Amino acid sequence: MKELVEALLRRGIERACDAGKLKTKEVAITLEAPRDPNHGDIANNVPLMLAKAEGKPPLVIGEVIKEYMGAPPEVAVTVARPGFINFRMAPEYWHAELRHAAGEGPCFMHPQIGAGRKVQVEFLSANPTGPLTVGHGRNAVLGDTIARLRQATGFHVIREYYFNDGGRQMKLLGESVRVRYLQELGRRAEMPEDGYHGEYIREIARSLSSSHGEALVDEAPEAKIFRVAAVDAIFSDIRHTCQRLGISFDVYTNELDLIRDGRVESALESLRARGLVIERDGALWLKGEALNLPNKKDQVLVRSTGEPTYRTPDIAYHIDKLKRGFDEVVDVFGADHIAEHEGVIAAIKALGYNTAPIRAIIYQFVTLTRAGEKVKMSTRRATYVTLDELIDEVGQDVVRFFFLFRKHDSHLDFDLDLAKRQAPENPVFYVQYAHARLASVFREAEKAGLAPDDDMTADLSILSAEELALAKKALGIKSVIADAAIALEPHRIPFYLLELAGDFHRYYNKPANRIIDLQHRGSSAARLFLARVLKYAIAGGLQLLGVTAPERM
Repeated sequence: MKELVEALLRRGIERACDAGKLKTKEVAITLEAPRDPNHGDIANNVPLMLAKAEGKPPLVIGEVIKEYMGAPPEVAVTVARPGFINFRMAPEYWHAELRHAAGEGPCFMHPQIGAGRKVQVEFLSANPTGPLTVGHGRNAVLGDTIARLRQATGFHVIREYYFNDGGRQMKLLGESVRVRYLQELGRRAEMPEDGYHGEYIREIARSLSSSHGEALVDEAPEAKIFRVAAVDAIFSDIRHTCQRLGISFDVYTNELDLIRDGRVESALESLRARGLVIERDGALWLKGEALNLPNKKDQVLVRSTGEPTYRTPDIAYHIDKLKRGFDEVVDVFGADHIAEHEGVIAAIKALGYNTAPIRAIIYQFVTLTRAGEKVKMSTRRATYVTLDELIDEVGQDVVRFFFLFRKHDSHLDFDLDLAKRQAPENPVFYVQYAHARLASVFREAEKAGLAPDDDMTADLSILSAEELALAKKALGIKSVIADAAIALEPHRIPFYLLELAGDFHRYYNKPANRIIDLQHRGSSAARLFLARVLKYAIAGGLQLLGVTAPERM
């Protein structure tokens, strides 16, 4: 519908200009549903936008555009104060759209707006120092769903995981494993300051003692074998957790490779050559004032120990991303990385690179609650709740849906009691139950002797105004998906699904709306046709979220 309306508007403006009735051909067109459904299906404010340039009242401009657009009979056009053009589609239009959707199947909802453009989505990117936490989970699900949305709408998507298995934290990880290994063998050993205390460290140490016995007792604290064993075990755990959520990656990039092959040093030299760094207190700093960083504060690039901070390899990494020719680079990270990311982007821009393709999706943190109280401790691992524990408790579908049920820049309260409740107030249950109900309708139709394709030749003019409104809502998923993909806002999908499920449940619960009625086979066929498209919309929306669409509940 949006494509048709925009085409009509542009044709009306162009023809009016050619006829000398208007002067302005180029105008941004914004389309939205009117607040009052009585005003039509879709509206725009083009006359208001053109009023100043044209020197005419908006209502006059609206009438001129309406006259020259040549709308087809199934599209009713009205001009309304203070300067809107409203469009109402006749039932025949919606009947045709329903037939098109039914003929295309679930892919009817995937507008091909990407045109094959290359998009890299870098997300999760947790260093292998421990199991994935609930916070990591929001990152993972958000990034994966953005990738799914872009892929479904015609973009060429690369999912990338960026990590570092070197540096001080990894050194501490190896030393922590060594201490637990020695303790497993009954040897006295003290955990290093800021060492890792989780149960997973004991599990890794236990595996080493089982496979190597006492052969590693005399190894130095910084011995590679302890760190490598930890990284291998933790990465295996991370991959397994991702698999449970239906998440995979196309590319793994290691920060250490950027350091070893000189790309980080090259970026630093380029910054030095432009006078954008300063040495102070034995460390190397990015000049905050020269780069107009927040509060003009300098940011550390290389510590006095000679070890680079996170932002330094990130500069080299983003230069590498841009050189790989992506049309868009999407970074998904938590709110605690905002300042770091701003410094990275400012440095890259100062080096002469076009940073326009880089889009940062910054998510807020997650709080788990049970019985209204914040959940603080894990029962098995250290002082945090792992993502695996959350999946174990509420299931994959609920984890993914709940993580996406708030806009990424909003704090997320994850109510464990609600998540486990098999009741309408649980949004996952409510949406999935709508799909299961629709599936049961087709099982009932088969038992009644209605062939699966009988509804494809149905007389859709039988559909009531309520059913036509339901059809409009179902067909609207195409526009919702397009907008969500462009804006990188996956939360729009679960909100839409919840509304559609609500409309369907209310319709289905009315005795007069019985779908299978052998005494009225015509209405049964028309309603089955509508049910088919509803089922496609709900199943397709859930699939984009990585959530299952059950046939029975």
